[in-house]
Amino acid sequence: MRTAVVVGAGMAGLAAAGALARDGWRVTLLERGERVAAPPTALVLWPNGRRALESLDPDGGWCGIAAPLPDGGVRRPDGQWLVAPHTRPGAGHAPAVVHLEDLYDALVAGLGDGVEIRTGVQVSTVRARRAARPAVGDGRVVFEADLIVAADGIDSPVRRVLAPEAVAVGSGFAAWQAVVPGYRAPALPEDQAAGGETLGAGYRFVSMPLGERAAGRGGVYWVATAAGAPRPESPATQLSLLRRWFAEWHAPVGELLAATRPEDLVPQEVRELRPLPRAYGFRCGSGGVVLLGDAAHAMPHHLGQGACLAFEDVATLRSLVASVEPGPALCQAVEAYDRARRPRTASVVRQSRRMSAVVQARGRLALRARDAALGSLRPRILGHAHGLAADWHPPE
Repeated sequence: MRTAVVVGAGMAGLAAAGALARDGWRVTLLERGERVAAPPTALVLWPNGRRALESLDPDGGWCGIAAPLPDGGVRRPDGQWLVAPHTRPGAGHAPAVVHLEDLYDALVAGLGDGVEIRTGVQVSTVRARRAARPAVGDGRVVFEADLIVAADGIDSPVRRVLAPEAVAVGSGFAAWQAVVPGYRAPALPEDQAAGGETLGAGYRFVSMPLGERAAGRGGVYWVATAAGAPRPESPATQLSLLRRWFAEWHAPVGELLAATRPEDLVPQEVRELRPLPRAYGFRCGSGGVVLLGDAAHAMPHHLGQGACLAFEDVATLRSLVASVEPGPALCQAVEAYDRARRPRTASVVRQSRRMSAVVQARGRLALRARDAALGSLRPRILGHAHGLAADWHPPE
């Protein structure tokens, strides 16, 4: 029996554990928290992410939980258009938005009986010697397997051992997310209901409708960012600050913030890995260790590709290890995963950092230059990023 240990029960870890189990692996899923739980926010699934999920579990019902995401365009805080809305491409290339509660429910349902979930396990030791099977441990128990999958986030203890050169650093801004449930969401005119993006001097606000069925209550998902360090205050105080910072912005920014409660707010320090790890696959023993998701390529979130790349990672790994046996073949698959993923993720990370520089523009001259160029710059950057998303297909 082929064995795998997946470290981290976030989206990437759940997807990896379920995919391996469906291919006949015996999987142990380790989660440091006391339970597997979804953050109370949402996620944009670009075409690459949707294709990856569908390839991992064709019966996962992904279309049923995701709502099409219309293009709401880009405005200035006073409501003036910087980039007018346009019609999205066809369904195969259009993004969709999904509430994370719905996504986690689908991923957990896909685990089946081949996955043992162990919660309250904080990995602190990693064994990745050439001659021994890979293993991780928490100081009490050692979990040994043919394949270790590190899906344990930007602060991955597995990556710190295997790729210590990759350090998590601040991206220069803080973010806040929230979902305003449907029964509390403000009634919006048709021209505002599609959501959209607004750029100010170091500030950004994005909103998007979730569809009527999201998490059983519909609603609107919004994300706000501001240049600078994360705030230390309570959620209630931070929400008051957001309302003050965005007070003069066009509708529906103020209306959405007014409908948000402190318990809805999810503050986040936006960090990234600099540099990226030197490798994503490390062969040892009968197989090896692989890094995926934020453990491998955490980046600024301005292109919304972090989770989608994680699902790509899982789909690529699954295609390489689905039918191989422990030993030389699995070791070669681990190395092939590294070769397949590093160029791809490096390209997307570069595009994310370029967009981050655009979003964080501050000062009168910088803003004028950004706004004047945005009509051509945004389609060029996002067009290339969209190409990266639209052109990716799961490996055979």
